[in-house]
Amino acid sequence: MDIHLRGWLGWATIFAIALSVNGLSKRDMFDYGEQAGDQLLEQGTDQTQQLILNQSMFFFDGTYDTVYINTNGFLSVEEPQVESEYLGKMPASFRMIAVFLGDLDNSDGVGKVYYRQDSRPSILLRTTDHINQAFPQDDEIKPTHALIITWENVAAHGVPGRGDGLDRKRNTFQLVVASMASASYAILFYPREGLQYISTPVAGQSELVHTGFIKGRVKGWFNWSSSPGPYYRIATDNETSVRQLSEETNSGRRGVWVYEIGTSPIFYSITPGQVTNLSPEEGMAGGQMESVPEFPPRNTGEQQEIEFPPYEHEEEEETPEQELPPTVHPVQYQPRYPVVPEPPQPSYSEPPQPSYPEPTQPSYPEPTQPSYPEPTQMWFVFFLTVFAYNSETCASNRQKCSSFADCKDYTNGYCCQCRPGFYGNGKDCVAEGKPQRMNGKVNGRVFVGNTPSPLELSNNDLHSYVVANDGRAYVAISTIPAGLGPSLQPLSSLGGVIGWAFALEQPGYENGFSIIGGVFSRQAEVTFLPGNERLTIKQEFKGIDEHDHLVVSTELEGRLPEVPRGSTVQIDPYKEIYHNTPFSLFSSVITSSSNRDYTVSLPDGSVQTKAYQWRQTITYQSCPNDEEVRAVQSTQQLSVDQIFVMYDSGNQLIRYAMSNKIDSSDSTHTCQNPCFTGRHGCDTNAACRPEEGIQFTCECSTGFTGDGRQCYDIDECREMSEICGSHAICNNQPGTFRCECMDGFQFASDGKTCVEVDRPIDHCQRGTNNCDIPERARCSYTGASAYICSCLSGFVGDGYTCQDIDECEQGRCHRDAVCYNSQGSFTCQCRPGFHGDGFQCTPGSPEHEKTQCERDRESIQVSSNTGSFSFFRLRPSVSQYVPTCDQHGAYEPTQCHGSIGQCWCVDGNGQEISNTRTGPGQRPLFIPPPIGPTTRPDVSPVAPGTHLLFAQSGKIEQIPLDGYSMNKGEAKALLHLPDRVAIAVAYDCVEKMVYWTDITGPSISKASLEGGDTISLITTDLESPEGLAIDHLARLMFWTDSMKDRIEVAKLDGSQRRVLFDTDLVNPRPIVADPSYGRLYWADWNRDGPKIEMSNMDGTDRTVLVKDDLGLPNGLTYDPESQQLCWADAGTRKVQCMDPNGRNRRTIVEGIQYPFAIVSHGRNLYYTDWRRYDDLGPVSQNDCLINVHICLMTMFI
Repeated sequence: MDIHLRGWLGWATIFAIALSVNGLSKRDMFDYGEQAGDQLLEQGTDQTQQLILNQSMFFFDGTYDTVYINTNGFLSVEEPQVESEYLGKMPASFRMIAVFLGDLDNSDGVGKVYYRQDSRPSILLRTTDHINQAFPQDDEIKPTHALIITWENVAAHGVPGRGDGLDRKRNTFQLVVASMASASYAILFYPREGLQYISTPVAGQSELVHTGFIKGRVKGWFNWSSSPGPYYRIATDNETSVRQLSEETNSGRRGVWVYEIGTSPIFYSITPGQVTNLSPEEGMAGGQMESVPEFPPRNTGEQQEIEFPPYEHEEEEETPEQELPPTVHPVQYQPRYPVVPEPPQPSYSEPPQPSYPEPTQPSYPEPTQPSYPEPTQMWFVFFLTVFAYNSETCASNRQKCSSFADCKDYTNGYCCQCRPGFYGNGKDCVAEGKPQRMNGKVNGRVFVGNTPSPLELSNNDLHSYVVANDGRAYVAISTIPAGLGPSLQPLSSLGGVIGWAFALEQPGYENGFSIIGGVFSRQAEVTFLPGNERLTIKQEFKGIDEHDHLVVSTELEGRLPEVPRGSTVQIDPYKEIYHNTPFSLFSSVITSSSNRDYTVSLPDGSVQTKAYQWRQTITYQSCPNDEEVRAVQSTQQLSVDQIFVMYDSGNQLIRYAMSNKIDSSDSTHTCQNPCFTGRHGCDTNAACRPEEGIQFTCECSTGFTGDGRQCYDIDECREMSEICGSHAICNNQPGTFRCECMDGFQFASDGKTCVEVDRPIDHCQRGTNNCDIPERARCSYTGASAYICSCLSGFVGDGYTCQDIDECEQGRCHRDAVCYNSQGSFTCQCRPGFHGDGFQCTPGSPEHEKTQCERDRESIQVSSNTGSFSFFRLRPSVSQYVPTCDQHGAYEPTQCHGSIGQCWCVDGNGQEISNTRTGPGQRPLFIPPPIGPTTRPDVSPVAPGTHLLFAQSGKIEQIPLDGYSMNKGEAKALLHLPDRVAIAVAYDCVEKMVYWTDITGPSISKASLEGGDTISLITTDLESPEGLAIDHLARLMFWTDSMKDRIEVAKLDGSQRRVLFDTDLVNPRPIVADPSYGRLYWADWNRDGPKIEMSNMDGTDRTVLVKDDLGLPNGLTYDPESQQLCWADAGTRKVQCMDPNGRNRRTIVEGIQYPFAIVSHGRNLYYTDWRRYDDLGPVSQNDCLINVHICLMTMFI
């Protein structure tokens, strides 16, 4: 090739390269201007426009429906202050998105600020494209609303020019806020030719512009002072950093920056886009990429500044390189929810897919150990996950640690470490020895056997309970259909992860929670043999909630081999090796695999032996600075035995139970110290402390007191009265406490301070309006805190002052009538000699129209006078029955037949009410039809906290508890039940419903604490329902009937009623449920053989627990925390307790009068007494109250 031609091509290539790296142009921004439908902000130097959004916007931890657009290059969610309060004084005290904040000016007519809301598909599709490119690992990003603001050709205020405005430097930039149902994103555009200046004059000095996200001032925890909130800076106080806004990116497109700025319901921090390198079309021609300097890792936590290095343009290489795809740097990414990104999946040998209806019979391959790629080049992937450990210090990150942890600074950052007496990863810490609970939901689609259609699981409740000091774990999942329940029995490991998390630790080894805490993700692959059915289990553990429970969400997807209905499953003990592999400097992966055998006992007596392969991956974040974390054993063995599985078809519950230990994978012997075998006898709320040999001591867990064999809850609310601060109520809970805001207050953004709720007031209902008195005016509530006053009919005025209208002056009556005026009304009465209604009068006397009662009475008398034989409504015929009418001619409620001496009740039509007839000399008790629970005028809604409910004849009352002490002065009626006799009362904490039995109906009813009428549930085939228990997990109620001598069960709506027991019962009365273990306990006060019994909730395994030294066991309660069954005996006049297995029976108090009901709360027992007139109280004080039944209720806001 000719040298001149080569030279020409070289210059052409350089020219093409120059064109390709020009960066973002104004043409690349979203369309703007009047032709795009934009509105214009008023011209000026500090103009603000309020805009009501068509869809809510999420910013930090708040939700906003109104925003404010300002000339000075920002968007705020609250009304901004004057510019002198924030220019040069950043961060501002109000929440804002600083797009390009400075002292800007568009008053010369050249600069303009445009804005609009847009929901057109083309616009939303473009926002989706930008967000997806910035967050390539996110899916289902579907914005439904966009707010577009463009600052075009705005100048710096105070910069002199020629006067025509043409010589002034001008900037153009754009903000797009895209929102969907649970999140909002900010997309910022900085075109290269649009940034001609980077500072503005402020107070006589040049001030660099600000870009970032400002939370404003936030309230302090222990006082009402405030301090600056987080300020997430995009550019720093460095000119190079500001200039790079148009040169660099976090979205793969030069000059385009994307951030997730708010999420609901949980917000962690501002999250930047992940793609810091440019996409191929942004790169260089000829397959050569422009070199972009990599920034140091950015902290996405709050209260930080992002520092950019100086921009240095590298020399171009003469030899073109192969074109590269964009490099993804998730170092800037923080998920919206506590989800750790999935690591590279281990490679497993995949068994062949099953074919239906004739499955293949594969061989049984041994499970291969998972292999993982070397992590040397991957350490960035999990740099920021749920909690980002970084180069910051404890001073600004202490709140990220558990309240039971200390924050420790290291050279390269900080770590959280649980305090003595607690264990966990520092982010989540729990008390040693304390039982743990887990709650969550199960969703998914599961095929069973060869069925072509899946069975759906939608928000099924999952509950688990672990006795931490011996490794026993219990799991229950509710509302499992009969077509799926039996086939789920082999999957004990569905809830087994909590067994691993809180397994009994052997010397030198730690269970899962000690290593990873409560925030992690788990995915398990199950392959059943020989049919090769596959099931995937995905679980997200989201930490410990405000109730001190571990929260988990579970998804199931795949196919299970069918286990026929009525079959039972036995799972053999197994061991499982857990491999802990550091996947990066900040994140780790735990893998395990095993083969598990199980047997299925079919209803016909035959037995089948089957197996499945189990492989799981657990991903979590660790603290790289903590030497203890780095010293965790890389391989540990989980031993699982005493496995119990059962599907309760009657209650649609699947239950799992197992015992778990964590030890060395090559351990050849087991330590015989009782602390490591679990056979120590310590209280369930105590930690076992091993000593030399087989010696040990029991130590109550933090939050409990006692000798370790018996532990009692410490009432922090009583002992530290100011622990919750002002406007808050302290609610004691086992081992801990909870602060709740008083009525009219709510938690501020810090989650601790109670601030007054700015809520609308219905002045009409409160009676705080200034309308005329209710006898003359009507107050109508119109929303917010507004109302309208209007005069009632018969009055005239403006509603605030109303005067009576004298209708008599208007001639409203007939001319032969007399008019009588009254306040708001009038009456007309015909003159003597006329009859009528006063509006129409006719001469003559009126004829009285007889009532039904009068006509019946007259017909009987006429019949009697004529000598004919007749009687009224099939009454006794000794002589004629004559109905009795009152002065208005209506039937008297009580009718009597004098000749036979019998009386009965009648309704308004004279019909006899069944079961009301009495014998000679007696009159029936007239019981009007029930009118439902009505609240007395002095009854107020139930406040947050713990309350005792008790029934007294025709009402149900409540006493609030202050710690364990009763606030007797605040005792009030909760429900008023006229002419009813309520015996048993129970509370459903899920739907906040009160249930009770009534022996006058008889019936079982319920009512909501939030208002509404009574709902009758069971009204037939009852005689004397005296005991009632609620299973809030399975949504069931159980009751005893002492006349029919049976125990029954039904759904909480009264459906699916069936008899559990109707034999060997004489006088069953109290009954209690233990939903966690699926057990029922009841007492029979048969004077010839009183006893206390137990069974499973499906009626199986009925067992007599106590039959000796009993008199009249009237009251019964079960405390799930201490696992104590207690009863009050009116015959022996004692209160006694024991464990559910009938052991360790002991007397709590003696010499009480006539106890009827009892309930436990913390370390106290509360009972009721028929013969004492003192106040209700705990047995430790021996106070009691005349009433019938009692239960415990805790109300949460």
